[in-house]
Amino acid sequence: MPLNSDLHSETQRLPRIGEKAPFFKGQSTQGEITLDDYKNDWVILFAHPADFTPVCTSEFVALQNQYSEFQDLGVKLVGLSVDSLASHVAWLNSIEESFDVQIEFPLISDANKVISETYGMLAPESNNTESSRAVFIIDDDAVVRAMIYYPMTTGRNIDELLRVTRAMKTSDETGDNTPANWKKGDNLLAAPPETLEDAKKRMKDSNYDCKNWYYCEKDDEQSSKKFYNPFLYNN
Repeated sequence: MPLNSDLHSETQRLPRIGEKAPFFKGQSTQGEITLDDYKNDWVILFAHPADFTPVCTSEFVALQNQYSEFQDLGVKLVGLSVDSLASHVAWLNSIEESFDVQIEFPLISDANKVISETYGMLAPESNNTESSRAVFIIDDDAVVRAMIYYPMTTGRNIDELLRVTRAMKTSDETGDNTPANWKKGDNLLAAPPETLEDAKKRMKDSNYDCKNWYYCEKDDEQSSKKFYNPFLYNN
């Protein structure tokens, strides 16, 4: 029989990139929602430490201010913390009154901590009494594509959430990779060639701007269309 510490470690295990996202169901400020409600949609599931706190409030205002950009990208937002549903409702009302910002995305009450434990979202620095500042980006096949954690004191960069999601969707569509600091409209990086012959051909191909055989830039408009990146779908 496993020790209690082993059980605790198991419940805190993080989902891994490339794995199916764990199922979740919870009561939210927009009624009961489940992961299945987001079939065929990309979704960003994010946790915040506590309602009525300054950093979390700044994040919700910022997310709502850029909400239309997430919609244009085909991405749903779902917030979560271990606060009660009554607290969520009161907090969102307070945000609307104080900042003239109405939050349009749902906020789950995970008071029993089931979702937080399943996703490894509980913050050790709070003795597991609060959610961490965690982000899970889940694609339209319910696969975890990215995980980002921020410290309690530091608000999230909303532009970066948009950028990394757009980058992954672009890679899915083109089969190419995105370099450091990539943003929409920048050149892409071709995936490394699989054979010596491919490497030689690529160096002579006018569609590529190659620094060497393994580093070749490619205009986004010249990229061939693909529908998924096989690296992420081995499970």
